[in-house]
Amino acid sequence: MTDQHHTPTGEVDGLRAVGLAGLGAQRASRVLELVRAVPDYPGPGITFRDITGLLADGEAFGHVVEALGDVARAAGGIDLVAGMEARGFLVGAPLATHLGVGFVPLRKAGKLPPPTDAVTYDLEYGTATIELRSGTLPTGARVLVVDDVLATGGTAAAGAELVERGGGVVVGLAFLMELEGLGGRERLAGRDVTTLVHVES
Repeated sequence: MTDQHHTPTGEVDGLRAVGLAGLGAQRASRVLELVRAVPDYPGPGITFRDITGLLADGEAFGHVVEALGDVARAAGGIDLVAGMEARGFLVGAPLATHLGVGFVPLRKAGKLPPPTDAVTYDLEYGTATIELRSGTLPTGARVLVVDDVLATGGTAAAGAELVERGGGVVVGLAFLMELEGLGGRERLAGRDVTTLVHVES
């Protein structure tokens, strides 16, 4: 699984869409029509990407799951899908069902009973910790890490590290959207990263 050629699809509400991984230009544009940009939320200067409308559209969301399934199959076989809390659950669980494999939740600290494996990582202001129940991953299991948005890449990098600490092999990371200009892809340098649509942050 490798980064693929970008094919611009025009703009939706000022957001430039780029179709990747088999989603296609028309479907990528439809995805962006259903994703609401909310300025200054949850704080000033931040634009929140609300995927509620996409989740509520069965056809469009089905296209997203199918396209992510193509990503997984291109990686040469997946044993498990790991989703980042919380919106990675919404994308990752139906993807795992589509592929006929198991789903593993990567949870925020304190959400799982012990024993757990944990990775703490830096945020712009402070730190955060994510956890995986110890012993969940069979040694050598091939895992695709999934989330809805790739922004700065900190959470995704921590998720990949957590899977590896748990004995899994990260075969790639897949995202619904990539916010350009925030350095997420650079932070994941050396890993296979695929996104279905790019938007300008």
